[in-house]
Amino acid sequence: MLLAIDTATRLLSIALYDGCQLLAEMTWQAGTTHSVQLAPAIQALLTRAQTPIHDIAALGVAIGPGSYTGVRIGVSMAKGLAAAHRLPLVGVTTLDALAAAQPSLQSRYGLITTVLAGRGRVIAATYRWSKRAWVNRAEPRIMEWEELFNSIDAPAYLSGEINDEGYRQFEAAQARDVPIELMPAAFRLRRAGFLAQVAWERLQNTAPEHFKADAVMPIYLKSGQATATNNETAGDSPAEASSD
Repeated sequence: MLLAIDTATRLLSIALYDGCQLLAEMTWQAGTTHSVQLAPAIQALLTRAQTPIHDIAALGVAIGPGSYTGVRIGVSMAKGLAAAHRLPLVGVTTLDALAAAQPSLQSRYGLITTVLAGRGRVIAATYRWSKRAWVNRAEPRIMEWEELFNSIDAPAYLSGEINDEGYRQFEAAQARDVPIELMPAAFRLRRAGFLAQVAWERLQNTAPEHFKADAVMPIYLKSGQATATNNETAGDSPAEASSD
């Protein structure tokens, strides 16, 4: 059994996955109360799924990019559980988890996944469809919504978090014939069930000893660059992407 945890933005999502089916999942807007809600929510999920903690054989966690505080809370909880129960821990980026949830509607279309950043900005990554999966094309970037839509030069779907400014810029882009389509709301919701599926697949392809808890590092963005860092050295700098 794998427990997946995602607190990387104002969204909070947790799930239980056994490799064949999603046994339980909870996803909701937690605002800035992740530290208060996460532990009781995990206990409630295990209780409702009638799954004792000792049945958990692995964990998956969203490592960002996203909110500095949100990412830190989820990663800290996952590391604590993994260390206490000697379990492998798989880190999955928020943008990869989003991509895993998207179907291939037209192979000629690319995919852009997004999470919100501070000061009205957005973090985005691009993907292409290859061998029945979305494959990341480049490192994620932090930018303004207008810059994101101006950078699109080939047909693409947009999925993930989008705010009012994002909707305005999306409509403006469509009005000037930018080849972008917005995925339905259900696909845009970042869910721990898909994070769990990605983490499980990675565990099947790599020996568990390669997924030690102390090797999992959050990803933060500074000045448009992805940076992996551990909890002890990460600073809550204004330059970091944050949706707090």
